[in-house]
Amino acid sequence: MEALDYHAEERRKAEFDLEEMKIVWAGSRQNYEISDRMARLVASDPVFRKDNRTMLSRKDLFKDTLRKAAHAWKRIIELRLSEEEAHMLRSYVDQPAFTDLHWGMFIPAIKGQGTEEQHEKWLPMAYKMQIIGCYAQTELGHGSNVQGLETTATFDPQTDEFVIHSPTLTSSKWWPGGLGKVSTHAVVYARLITGVQDHGVHGFIVQLRSLDDHSPLPGITVGDIGMKFGSGAYNSMDNGLLRFDHVRIPRNQMLMRVSQVTREGKFVQSDVPRQLVYGTMVYVRQTIVSDASCALARAVCIATRYSAVRRQFGSQNGGPETQVIDYKTQQSRLFPLLASAYAFRFVGEWLKWLYADVTQRLQANDFSTLPEAHACTAGLKSMTTSVTADAIEECRKLCGGHGYLSNSGLPELFAVYIPTCTYEGDNVVLLLQVARFLMKTVSQLGSGKKPVGTTAYMGRAEHLMQCRCEVERAEDWLKPSVILEAFEARAFRMSIACAKNLSKFSNPEDGFSELSPDLLEAAIAHCQLIVVSKYIEKLQQDIPGKGVKRQLEILCNVYALHLLHKHLGDFVTTSCITPKQGALANEQLRLLYSQVRPNAITLVDAFNYTDHYLGSVLGCYNGNV
Repeated sequence: MEALDYHAEERRKAEFDLEEMKIVWAGSRQNYEISDRMARLVASDPVFRKDNRTMLSRKDLFKDTLRKAAHAWKRIIELRLSEEEAHMLRSYVDQPAFTDLHWGMFIPAIKGQGTEEQHEKWLPMAYKMQIIGCYAQTELGHGSNVQGLETTATFDPQTDEFVIHSPTLTSSKWWPGGLGKVSTHAVVYARLITGVQDHGVHGFIVQLRSLDDHSPLPGITVGDIGMKFGSGAYNSMDNGLLRFDHVRIPRNQMLMRVSQVTREGKFVQSDVPRQLVYGTMVYVRQTIVSDASCALARAVCIATRYSAVRRQFGSQNGGPETQVIDYKTQQSRLFPLLASAYAFRFVGEWLKWLYADVTQRLQANDFSTLPEAHACTAGLKSMTTSVTADAIEECRKLCGGHGYLSNSGLPELFAVYIPTCTYEGDNVVLLLQVARFLMKTVSQLGSGKKPVGTTAYMGRAEHLMQCRCEVERAEDWLKPSVILEAFEARAFRMSIACAKNLSKFSNPEDGFSELSPDLLEAAIAHCQLIVVSKYIEKLQQDIPGKGVKRQLEILCNVYALHLLHKHLGDFVTTSCITPKQGALANEQLRLLYSQVRPNAITLVDAFNYTDHYLGSVLGCYNGNV
């Protein structure tokens, strides 16, 4: 018998073509078909069940993870899946595992920093999973400050080897995923020493465990760092600790694409520019932004579906109570998060293009866009992950008391997601890097050097310092040009204000330290502008399907005007808009919520998530909570 669909009436209200919206969300029809096929493949396979995950002991959870990883690999080989299909399948298994680091960090590090000979030696074994690798950079004493790492790699010219050593307790590698139990190899980051000279931090391929019996090799202390936040959550990952006691490796296991040590022990830079290493960083951060939109969409899907089913107060003459989603307080908290999921999706799509563009330029020895691309991906990684982590928690609150149940899917999602704010660059540290780049860009404005990419708006300095917002009625805020100019003027004026204040300090570093909270705000304003501008660019494309473009326009306006309302102080104090215009923006925002309301359920259906992937009793497709 067909299960009753409690959302059927909501779905009938939709004013757009759902199938076309699914394709827009996926990025293309091909992506949609692959994603749909992989999601269903995982959902229909009993090995991938996860409803009992929070009840397993750590040991059983880890065994479960090994079983799933092995089964996923078996299915990938049996079905001859492409790299893209395999990546999708692993993501729908939805359990943090050593394979994430093997495919996401170990292999890209060798590809990005290894020579052709090193590629030929190591990548075939890694692709066949004959060796399993992790990325051993972070130490007990240093994470964000990579230049402060203490592990050493000292060249011994007598034996043509490097001696890898952990000289202090704080030099212990700490946190690398996959290290605790599984990895046979690691890309280890250590200070390269030849003679008495320290050449800074470089990468080395080091074997950690025997390929015969998996025992740690001589001189290596390795283990798991223990339980982390949450019940199931990230505890399926074997984050590890690692210490070296004068471990010797051949000289050719230093990643030598950018710099080498010769047989005689001479340190030489290769012809390949150092900047190539940044290409890998841009790639990893781009995937993190795309993952942010997925995690945010999951939380929003659960909260939206439950808000439509849950009724509370407002019964008239014994009739049904009011759907929680009809309360304006619920809409004003939930719909901006729905809009953010779409906004992050589109900026993630654009970052894929940016990565391809940067890669092409790097191969042609064109580094002109690299500093901007580096700053842009750092800022967007920081902003999207911080917003998503907060949003998952907000979605839990939007589900009331039942959101606190493990089986709502939200506590698990939150616990798995929040490390993203710290790994691959602490979010505050990254924003300060963006701020440095913005200050440098501002300082070069008078020199005739034109700002590029996402800072191109700074080239219109005179206009942005003088322009006045022309909004007279609430509906004027629906004009993309009006929204864009307000965000550009705010970002530019905040950067200029910081630059002026910095110039008052005799020591720029003292100034940067003193003004760092203001610089963070300027960096956030710049990142928000990027997301708004890329969303508006998306809407200038030809988007097929009845009503699809209209819904995306509504969500774009919700995203932008919600940010404007939230950061009203910035917009008013920089004289970009008047308090009256701010009030009109809020008035328009309320009207937009009413336009999102009839489409809310179908807008989250467009994410095309299976009940298995959502893992939530509150967010199931048929609404039968």
